Parts: sequence; C-alpha cells; structure tokens
Amino acid sequence: MIVEETLVHQLKHEDSQAQAFETLVDTYKVRLYWHIRKIVLNHEDADDVLQNTFIKVYKNIKNFKGESKLFSWVYRIATNEALTFLKSKSKMKGVSNEELHNLLLENLESDVYFEGDEIQLKLQKAIATLPEKQKLVFNMKYFDELKYEEISDILGTTVGGLKASYHQAAKKIEFFLKNN
Repeated sequence: MIVEETLVHQLKHEDSQAQAFETLVDTYKVRLYWHIRKIVLNHEDADDVLQNTFIKVYKNIKNFKGESKLFSWVYRIATNEALTFLKSKSKMKGVSNEELHNLLLENLESDVYFEGDEIQLKLQKAIATLPEKQKLVFNMKYFDELKYEEISDILGTTVGGLKASYHQAAKKIEFFLKNN
C-alpha cells in the first residue's frame, strides 16, 4: 500500500504523474464506483460519473492543499459529481430530483448489473425516501463503513450532526421496512 503523502507528491510532479495516477485509480476505483452507484443507482451512469471524477481529480490535483486526506478529497469530488449528474439528468428529463430518483429505483429492478435480492431492493427503496444528506450519510456509514470523522471531512459537516443524521435515517428506514 502506497503512502498517501508520497502518492500526492508523485501526482503533482510531471515525471511521476502518469504512474501515480494509475495507482490512484487502481486504489480507489472500486470503492468510488460503489459509492457513486449508490447515489445514481445505474451502472452506466456510475461509470460515467466515475470517469468524470477521475478527470476532475487529474485536472485539479495541483490545487490539492492536503488540508484533508487525499481519499476524502477524491470522495468529495465523486459525491459532488454524482449529485451534479443527478441534478442535470432531472433537469434534462424535466422532472424533480425526487421523481428522477423514483424512476431510477424502478429501473433498478430490471438492471442486469443489480446484484441484490428482494431484501436489498426494499432497502434501496427505503433509502430512496430519505432526504439527500441523510441518504449520503447512511450510505457512507452503513455500506462504505466510513468513520464519522472521514464522512465529516468529505461532507464538511460536524461529527455530531452526522451521528444525528445517521440515527434519523436508520429510524426512517426501519419504519419504512416495517410498513412496506
């Protein structure tokens, strides 16, 4: 496993940038794909957003100041890219973000790349009912198994606020699953 400071140093220097970027992609592509996939719910869209994420990272690595971990910075870019993608997709289709999410959820059942069973689908439907921030926090904590401190770096929110969001999200999901 490469040390993050070394990787950042290599990414910022032309002679080592290509190899370092390949290492960055290999290190984070699977985790980022699934993080993005939980937001956009579609395999092809997740692939597009992942590619856009890495392009943005490549173009902006020189601006990375090291105030957070590289992982947090890349994750934040992926999150923002996924949310921006959903906003533009809902605008393009002329529907609200909520309506778009419902359409994506309906398509999830017929998605050949969806590997979940009926329980997983119900969980995804429950998560879809959450407000955007609670959805992000729940996914990062429950599925990505990130620590609250890491989520705080990514979303720029206090740990206390994140704990409250996660608790509220879990309660809403539990309620949804019991009543549906």
